[in-house]
Amino acid sequence: MSSQWDNFLRNLGEWRGSFASLDASGAVVESTPSILTLERGEEERLVHFRLRRFADGDLNGEPSRDMSEDYRNLGRQVVFFESGTFCKGRLQVAPGIPFGGEFGFIHGDRRHRLVQLHNDDGNFTNLVLIREFRAGSNAEERPALSLDQLQGSWSGTAATITADWPEPDHTSCRFEVSGIPQGALRIQTCTDTNSDSVEAGSTEPLQLTWMGDGGYHITPRHVDHRNAFAVEAGWLSAPDRLERLIRRYDASGAWTSATQIIAARD
Repeated sequence: MSSQWDNFLRNLGEWRGSFASLDASGAVVESTPSILTLERGEEERLVHFRLRRFADGDLNGEPSRDMSEDYRNLGRQVVFFESGTFCKGRLQVAPGIPFGGEFGFIHGDRRHRLVQLHNDDGNFTNLVLIREFRAGSNAEERPALSLDQLQGSWSGTAATITADWPEPDHTSCRFEVSGIPQGALRIQTCTDTNSDSVEAGSTEPLQLTWMGDGGYHITPRHVDHRNAFAVEAGWLSAPDRLERLIRRYDASGAWTSATQIIAARD
């Protein structure tokens, strides 16, 4: 079984794309082109990270923002799955501290990443959608997602990593996606060990956001350290391939687990 570090290395390369700030409804407020590189260093366990953003839109010009960092290990706040897909976020929800997380999907020559933000009162504020393409590839953006693309039955596998055990627990998984009144979404999921149902929409306690590039996002409108909750992002990377990431917190505000589901339409 591959290690967290090996899974991280599946993201190596040069990725060209954009950072798009979205409001709570999913509308694009601002978009900035970007180039992100992850490359091996001379040491066995060293990766150089560099992110350049170009506010004027010219990828050949001077970046408006240039960030660099070296990675030699990975913190507990980030979890990488065998495909290279990852999610990260705070280990503990706390009063007066903003809450957020990142979901990073990778498939072929594409990466689809999403950053979610809640303010220091715990209220959901906005999203940042990051659409990336491997440099030199012919990868294309996916169409904007809608309910009719997801409705129906899906089956696949689920891998769960818990806060106290980094090795993934694998199980088979089936789920049904359906629409409910007032434009809401219901996902009913069954694995070998449990089942659950999630409902999200404009009038539900859970906020549902449809996005470009085949993405969706589900989060509580408000989070705090006294109530258990989960946040989820999904990416329809192909018409018959849906990937979901779910990050869970318990009633003390502590992060408990992260699950990756890769499914095909039945």
